[in-house]
Amino acid sequence: MNLWVIVPAYNEAAGIEATLRALAGQDDRDFTLVVVDNASTDDTAEIVRRHGVEVITETRKGTGAASDTGMRHAIAHGATHLARTDADCLPRPDWVRNIRRAFGDGLEMVGGRLVPRTDEFPLKFWERRFIPFVVDVAATFGRYRPGNRSPEYLGPYVMMPGATLAITAALYERAGGFPRTAIEEVHEDRALVNRVRKLTSAYGSRRDVVVFGSVRRLRAYGLAGTLAWYADHRYQPEVIDIR
Repeated sequence: MNLWVIVPAYNEAAGIEATLRALAGQDDRDFTLVVVDNASTDDTAEIVRRHGVEVITETRKGTGAASDTGMRHAIAHGATHLARTDADCLPRPDWVRNIRRAFGDGLEMVGGRLVPRTDEFPLKFWERRFIPFVVDVAATFGRYRPGNRSPEYLGPYVMMPGATLAITAALYERAGGFPRTAIEEVHEDRALVNRVRKLTSAYGSRRDVVVFGSVRRLRAYGLAGTLAWYADHRYQPEVIDIR
């Protein structure tokens, strides 16, 4: 298994070192890491290179576009399996190991669990509970959402946050990859899941594939705004890229 980890990044100079440290601290280090600099205007790329990590550039702005560029770069360089996390996230030390185990169990696409970071801000009790709650609500809503229900799907809808997602290179190419879109246009992780569901039922979510995610969007959008954002972007803030 030739596993690559792809991290899309836009103006993450202030925090990407924490993500790089979390990946360097994996108890399974048998993977290749690449960061996709999505036309940052700060020192993101320079900081990543100082850590000895490869940086490639995608000038088309968008998490979907940057992630797809990274995935296809990895495949072109021999990757057989792909994993993605985001530049404001901290994969748990066993993240890679548990992804590898899920692939070994026969899954072709693996989702994980997103829980709130506790190192950014002092978290209130409701904030600690809110990110898992949002994921659970989105997962429940997704199972009943009309766009996720069709006879052409080979299995049920499964919520797979882009910050903790892995897929075989062969399936990624067969599915057409992430849509090359901006974060405010399409939830690219859900789009990829639905593309995969038309091809195979060998996908699933593992609760031990854990990433600690930033709460900065929650702080900026508020409770109602964050829920509406994740429900098909029904809330459109003036500032999308919260830093």
